[in-house]
Amino acid sequence: MHAEQSRGRRYPEPAHPYRSDYARDRDRIIHSRAFRRLEAKTQVFTTRYSDHFRNRLTHTLEVAQIARTVVAALGLNTELAEALALVHDIGHPPFGHAGERKLNELMRAHGGLFNHNLHALRIVEQFENRYLDFPGLNLTFEVREGIIKHSRDYSAKEFPQLTEYLLDERPPLEAQLIDCVDEIAYNTADLDDALEAELLDLAVLRREVPFFGELYAKVDAAHPGARERLKFNEVLRHILDSLASDLIEATQQRVHASRASSVDDIRRAPKRLAGFSDAATARNGALKRFLFTHIYNHPAIAEDCDHSVRCLEELFNYYLGSPGSMPGSYEEHAQAEPRHVVVCDYIAGMTDQFLLRRHHEHFGDSTRGKSTARHSL
Repeated sequence: MHAEQSRGRRYPEPAHPYRSDYARDRDRIIHSRAFRRLEAKTQVFTTRYSDHFRNRLTHTLEVAQIARTVVAALGLNTELAEALALVHDIGHPPFGHAGERKLNELMRAHGGLFNHNLHALRIVEQFENRYLDFPGLNLTFEVREGIIKHSRDYSAKEFPQLTEYLLDERPPLEAQLIDCVDEIAYNTADLDDALEAELLDLAVLRREVPFFGELYAKVDAAHPGARERLKFNEVLRHILDSLASDLIEATQQRVHASRASSVDDIRRAPKRLAGFSDAATARNGALKRFLFTHIYNHPAIAEDCDHSVRCLEELFNYYLGSPGSMPGSYEEHAQAEPRHVVVCDYIAGMTDQFLLRRHHEHFGDSTRGKSTARHSL
C-alpha cells in the first residue's frame, strides 16, 4: 500500500516535505496520550511478581518490531505496518481483555457495547486533541481502517456507523498481518514472563506442547551443560523465528496462488490472504491452549484479575449513578451524550493504578494497588 495511493485524511493537509503520510501517522500515534498510557496498563503480570515483565506498551513495541521484519520480507509498506502495530492496542481499557469483557457486559445492559478496536477509533478521531485545525489525530484512511479491521470483519448491517471503511472488502496486507504478528509476540512473551513469575512448569510445557518439547530436546542435546533459563530462551527464539518465517512464506504463497497483483486485488479477494500455514496454526493453537490452561487461569492471576474487574464495575456504577462525580469535561459531554457512554469512555481511558486509586477514594478499598490483567483473546 503506497502512501501516494492513500484515500487521504478526513481533513486535508499539505504534504510533509520529507515524511510520508504513514510516517506522520506513526509519529502522531507515538506522541499521543493514549499511547503513553499503555505503559501503565498490564499485559499479563504486574510488578508485584517482578520489574521485568511486559506491560502493554512494551508488548506493543515488540509487535511493531516483528511487524517491520515480516512486512519488509514481503516487500510491503513498513511505515504503514508500523503505524498499525503501534496503534493496535491503544483502545484497551484497564485490566486488558478481562476489563474489556466487563465493560462490554456493562454497556450491553444499556443497549450498547464495548470493543477495544472501536474504542481506539474513537480515541484517534475524537479524544486526542492536539491540533488547531481538526479534532483527533486526523490519521489516513488506511490506518483508521486497519484499526478496526486488522483482526476481524464487520457487518454493515450490524455496524452502520462503519460503512465508510469498505466493510465488504478485505484490508490491505499490512493490516491483515498485524493480528498474526500480535499472536507471535504475546504467545512467546507470555511464556517468558510466566517463567520469570515462577508459574511455568517447564516439564508440563514440554509434554503438552510437542513442538516446544522437540525443540527443547534439540537445544538440550547441543548444549547439555547450559543453564535451563538460557536453553528456554533459545527455544523461544526458535519458536518466534519459525512462526514469523511461516507467516511470511504462507502469506506469499496465498498471494501468488490468488494471482493478486495490486491492493485492489487484495481487497476484492473472497477471504484474507495473510496468515499462517495449517501446520503453524496448529502449533500456535497448542501454545494458546497451554497458556489459557496453565497461566491465564492460574489462581494467582485469576484472583487479582477478579478483584480488579470488580473495582471497575463498582466504579462504573458509581459514576453512572452520581452526576457531578466525573471531571468537568466528561460531565459536560454527559449533557450531550448518554451518560453510560461517557462513563465508559472515562473508565476505558484510565490506567490500571489510576482506576484503583479512584476506587479507593470512593470505596476505601484496603486492597488498593493489587492489580493484574489476564490477557486472553
